[in-house]
Amino acid sequence: MAIHELKGQIGRLPEQPGVYLFYNEAGDTLYVGKARVLRDRVKSYLGAYGTNPRIDALLRDAARLETIVTDSVVEALALENHLIKQRNPRFNVLLRDDKTYPYLQLTTNETAPRVLVARRVERDGSVYAGPFMPASLARQTMRLTHRLFGIRSCNEVIDGRRDRPCLEYDIKRCLAPCVAAVCTLEQYGRAVGQARLLLEGRQAELIDGLRTEMVDASLDERFERAATLRDAIRTLETLRDRQQKMSTPALGDRDAFGVKVGPAGAVVQVFQMRRGRVVDRVEMTSEVVSAAIDGNDLRGLSPSEVTEAAVQQFYAEHEPPPDVLVSEELAADVREPLELWLSERAGRRVHIVTPSRGDKRGLVDLALRNASLSYDTHFGDGAVVAFEALDTLRRVLDLPTLPRRIECFDISTLQGTNTVASMVVCIEGRMRRSEYRKFAIRGVSAMPDDFASMEEVVRRRYQKLLEQGGPFPDLILIDGGKGQLTAAYTALRQLGLDRLVAVGLAKQEELLFRRDRIEGIALPHQTPALRLVQQIRDEAHRFAVTFHRAKRTKTALRSELDDVPGIGPRRRKQLLTTFGSLAGVRRASREELDRVVGPKTAQAVIDYFAGR
Repeated sequence: MAIHELKGQIGRLPEQPGVYLFYNEAGDTLYVGKARVLRDRVKSYLGAYGTNPRIDALLRDAARLETIVTDSVVEALALENHLIKQRNPRFNVLLRDDKTYPYLQLTTNETAPRVLVARRVERDGSVYAGPFMPASLARQTMRLTHRLFGIRSCNEVIDGRRDRPCLEYDIKRCLAPCVAAVCTLEQYGRAVGQARLLLEGRQAELIDGLRTEMVDASLDERFERAATLRDAIRTLETLRDRQQKMSTPALGDRDAFGVKVGPAGAVVQVFQMRRGRVVDRVEMTSEVVSAAIDGNDLRGLSPSEVTEAAVQQFYAEHEPPPDVLVSEELAADVREPLELWLSERAGRRVHIVTPSRGDKRGLVDLALRNASLSYDTHFGDGAVVAFEALDTLRRVLDLPTLPRRIECFDISTLQGTNTVASMVVCIEGRMRRSEYRKFAIRGVSAMPDDFASMEEVVRRRYQKLLEQGGPFPDLILIDGGKGQLTAAYTALRQLGLDRLVAVGLAKQEELLFRRDRIEGIALPHQTPALRLVQQIRDEAHRFAVTFHRAKRTKTALRSELDDVPGIGPRRRKQLLTTFGSLAGVRRASREELDRVVGPKTAQAVIDYFAGR
């Protein structure tokens, strides 16, 4: 067994807190773990064979061991979390949440803060709220901060020296902190504070403050301001009443984790409660728990291990509340370092509790029920088949992770004319029609061949993704063989993205081609993996052909009159209706044309045909 070859090194490990890393013979990181005492923790692996399939597979593959000593177990936990996110070890529990929804960012690190839509939470000093579901709610809320509180929407550097405010001030959508005589930074700061209350869902507190300000404005006979505040209060009360939230005031601020682990994977449901209200629900599913390793499943993974990983990974991007409720009891040597780490992140004491009764237990039970329902949804029969197909592709193509997001490209043309391309997206084994894209190939005369067209469309697609910051696919599927695949990688190299994995799928042989292999890869017939790639390829072909036919039809219906300056669809229809055909328009006199389209356009028509 490979682990026993490291026995001598393990015996010399320090008796200090730190992080240990197992590597395989290829140098890939297999597992990252933390320990209060490195020697004791790693030594426990020597007698761990046979405890569960996951540990057995790890011990068989481990060929090298490294350790990093830290000053405390809290530092070890933070370092472990960082290394797991950076290296994606095969045997660690990797969880991903279901939030592709936007956040709102209050840029409190600016002199005059703004409210912006953000796709991810950064550690930049700003305040983030969300995620917002549906995504349109984020922009609606952002516009509400402009209308109710006058938060600015421009990107100017605010120093108060501007001569006069812009139109946004005139239409009462900005307080104009750019003009110090109109609005001081202190006044603007009060508006920012109100906007922050709105973003954090603290409507009751916000409404109380606005009502007090409305009364003061009325007493000072600033009736227009009082009316504006009255309307804002009504809007916020309506927004508050429409929110479907559970409320238990005694619970205050806390999060509840419910964990469901089964043979196909793991699901974690996190209910976030703020000021006694459940304001959001985040779902996290396993990245590796459901994967087969060397023919063994990972059913030996315990719910407490998943809970530990979920707490670490969730609060790496979220602010911890005072109480974290978990459905699985954590051992003291696991819970205490986690509590210290969370307390350091929050700047106050954070407790991890497993409640047994009362309202707290009711909240945990709610999270557990939702986790069980979600598990059935994710890992039902259809999901299991999709997972089997994705896992087969991962193993056959030697991918680092499951290809959860696959993007497929196809070219459609007719003898080099009206060349178009399509891109379809498959996520978790299901086609995502809302993310399909179609491309009209530019410079067709210069690039009439499929290879150049494929290079162009791949370059355009991922250049835009670079500007947007993703999401990038786990696998790119090219409809074609070696030539199209080479063209795609040419575009990816130009963008510095040749680390992305692309494969070509030849139509006749149904072989997968990789850039690092001369021969194609044949997937077994009638397997979920082959059916999946065929489905994706066929959908890309259908989408491309449909777009090509529409473009060809539009070209066929085009009239020569469209080339005449000043002739649009309406005047073209008038001319053809009046004179019957293009030949009739060509034969018409100036007087006849004047009566239909006017003298200026009539002269343009005459000049156009005179030059033909």
